[in-house]
Amino acid sequence: MGVTQEVRSTCPYCGVGCGVLIETDGQVITGVRGDPAHPANFGRLCSKGATLHLTARPHLRSARALYPEYRRSRGEPRQRASWDETLDTIAERFAACIREHGPASVGVYVSGQLLTEDYYVFNKFVKGLIGTNNIDTNSRLCMSSAVTGYKQTLGADSPPCSYEDLDHAEVVFIAGSNTAFAHPILYRRLEGAKERRPDLKMIVVDPRRTETAREADLHLAILPGTDVALFNAMLHVLLWEGLVDRRFIEAHTEGFAAVREQVADYTPRAVAGVCGIPEEAIVQAARWFGESRATLSLYCQGLNQSSSGTAKNAALINLHLATGQIGRPGAGPFSLTGQPNAMGGREVGGLANQLPAHRDLANAEHRAEVARFWGVETVSAKPGKTAVEMFEALRTGEIKMVWIACTNPAQSLPNQVSVREALQQAEFVVLQEAYHDTECAPYADALLPAASWGEKEGTVTNSERRITRLRRAIPPPGEALPDWCIVVALARRLEARLRPGQATLFPFETTEQVWNEHRELTRGRDLDITGLSYALLEDPGPQQWPMPEGRLSGKPRLYEDGIFPTENGKARFVATPYQPVAERVSARYPFALTTGRLRDQWHTLSRTGTVAQLYSHTPEPRLTMHADDMLRRGLKSGALVKVESMRGGVYLLAEASDEVRPGQVFVPMHWGERFLAGRDSCGINTLTLPALDPSSKQPELKHAAVRISAAQLPWRLTAFGYPEGRTAFELLDALAPLLKQYPFASVVLIGRDPEGVLLRLAAEHSPDAAAFAWIDELFELNHPGVIRYDDARHLVSRRIDVKEGRLRAVRLSGRLHDLAAEPWLKDWLTRGEPIEPIRRLLLKPSHTPPAGYVARGKIVCSCWNVSADQITDCLASLDGPPEAQLQALQDRLKCGTHCGSCVPELKQQIQAQQALA
Repeated sequence: MGVTQEVRSTCPYCGVGCGVLIETDGQVITGVRGDPAHPANFGRLCSKGATLHLTARPHLRSARALYPEYRRSRGEPRQRASWDETLDTIAERFAACIREHGPASVGVYVSGQLLTEDYYVFNKFVKGLIGTNNIDTNSRLCMSSAVTGYKQTLGADSPPCSYEDLDHAEVVFIAGSNTAFAHPILYRRLEGAKERRPDLKMIVVDPRRTETAREADLHLAILPGTDVALFNAMLHVLLWEGLVDRRFIEAHTEGFAAVREQVADYTPRAVAGVCGIPEEAIVQAARWFGESRATLSLYCQGLNQSSSGTAKNAALINLHLATGQIGRPGAGPFSLTGQPNAMGGREVGGLANQLPAHRDLANAEHRAEVARFWGVETVSAKPGKTAVEMFEALRTGEIKMVWIACTNPAQSLPNQVSVREALQQAEFVVLQEAYHDTECAPYADALLPAASWGEKEGTVTNSERRITRLRRAIPPPGEALPDWCIVVALARRLEARLRPGQATLFPFETTEQVWNEHRELTRGRDLDITGLSYALLEDPGPQQWPMPEGRLSGKPRLYEDGIFPTENGKARFVATPYQPVAERVSARYPFALTTGRLRDQWHTLSRTGTVAQLYSHTPEPRLTMHADDMLRRGLKSGALVKVESMRGGVYLLAEASDEVRPGQVFVPMHWGERFLAGRDSCGINTLTLPALDPSSKQPELKHAAVRISAAQLPWRLTAFGYPEGRTAFELLDALAPLLKQYPFASVVLIGRDPEGVLLRLAAEHSPDAAAFAWIDELFELNHPGVIRYDDARHLVSRRIDVKEGRLRAVRLSGRLHDLAAEPWLKDWLTRGEPIEPIRRLLLKPSHTPPAGYVARGKIVCSCWNVSADQITDCLASLDGPPEAQLQALQDRLKCGTHCGSCVPELKQQIQAQQALA
């Protein structure tokens, strides 16, 4: 082991781009903390970022892809092979396919979690070497409507704002973003701005009463998908009340007359019925927006993941152009990026309709520029297949082979039944991945092990156009390699087959060489970074683009001169007629389903799903419903329900909540079949539909029409405990084959230190003895010392194991009432309580907990493991203003003092307690 040191890097989660300091001995990552010098976060980290080191623990290497593998014949399992053998095989398969079917028979699907250098070589590989534009990215699922909206209105995909604008804004208009959960560190900055300037107004547009909406001065709880109607009505009010900036409109925009004519019919009274909100709220929002000296809009997936996502983005930007709220401190339309380097991917042209440095594929001059720079004859003019289109083309056979890197389409794409059919039909699937156990892995004919967070170097760009240099902290495990190295090695092999004897297009030997080539392509463009270098990104540090040669620092704010990157230098108003969601509720499917992120989980759980602590705030995926809807259906919180759309169904536990209005339901997006499965389910995206925005080709992942019914699955099983002789994650992995054998199956991590596993199953009838034996063996409940109870007549069975006077593992099965003791038994186990007070209850535990037992309640602070009940008890002894009570809570319980992600909920509990008092 070497000397402990700290290495600068960034967090690999959301697009805030927080700087982190990785503590390492050179071989193992031992800790992480926020980088106080990084201008994106100034040392703060959210609950996910603060636990990054736990995702790199040595025992989790069992989940990592460690060496190359490929399938030598159809239907056989993959076998380990050398890098040379695997890459030669892939190159030969790709070359043969291209010769026989043409370049467009191959597709490449990449990720917003790749580094910019990785992205660049992938893009050059597809568009320069193969000669097709069939490369797209999972950023298509989250950011492409924002890209298209910016280009249609402002002329380029260039977010004009900076995080420091939060310090200057008088009104912050948040649309389609639960910022408190999705971008917690940015929300901490907003909280700080509001504390310093109490007059700052916050407007939140969201169908749900989220943590962000609860703290708003005005919450516009619109019906799902009605954003365009709302924004048009707000513009109507701005015009009616003379709150538009006519001087700015005349000097710096075009197309206003058509938009003014269009919004004439969008009166607040008419739109109030469409949106399901009061007319007065629309007027108030418009007045605050227009009367403010600085209005900043923050928006994310609620606007983007829609069949009219581009229109939603453009309609919101219309408000900024109409009021001149752009190009000055505290003002502008600010799209919050979903992934850590979605911006970097957009910069290098990593989407199917883009070229490097914000060049347009449809522009012949731009294609010629790139072809000359790369040294190829031409760049194809035909747009490539976008994400959903690519997998549909794979399903129909138009695309024969696909290379997937650093993403998990077998969980994240909509309409999973169709996606899996596509992967099954493909002639050859290459998966470049850090983890061997993602939902996509079983479909891979070749698996290429890739380096992950902390194991490679390069650059990323965050939401405010800030580029950060990453350093490697530890070497990759096994034979894993950085993504760009894998691409270059395969590209050179393919060159030898497709263009023998010619100079390589991929002369790169270092990451910096890739960066330098990308940098040169930006010369003279709106995102010119020719003044940057790796050395400058080290000292003075992260910089915003543009930063052309000769400048000493980047540009924090765009369009301050009122000149936009369009042909005539003017921004463009875009007429945006309102269109309803693609799939409307009906008598057969009467509920409007929305999806979204949780505070402590990330994407498809391949990283955060390995840390038990991150399940404590939301232990399991639950369907959130209004209490009235549950009452009408005879459902109680905790009931198992079947949720069905026109594409398939999934079983979920239901939960009553005031977050949604009647007729609406919500489910978190993160769960795929590794953690939530069943015989006919592929996780949450079994339900979602592939309807696309016509301009951005982004799917409507946010909305679907569903029906809900009580599950007709009377037999239930729950097993939970700490494994012996293996880690909790290894037990979770061992349970995976079980999940597809039952209509409902769920598995999550529980506890903290030690970590345990919770398994739930439900079926039409009790399984045979072999199934029980397998489960008991995995949870080590098959030895003589286990407490046993079996009632064959009533199909009831229990196993309880005790170690050193404390519960170690429990398995309960039978009808629903036979599992009634699960909540307090699981709580007893995870709290490590001695069994003496409950010893007599273990043979036949009842739903009634032992005398004196007090449930901990929901965990609010996952950093310090503080529950809602602990907070309530503490508040009972406090008085004074909310600010003083919050400080006292933090002093006594430590909640909210580490990452701060729980602060919005702490404030809500304080408000609720004061309301009761």
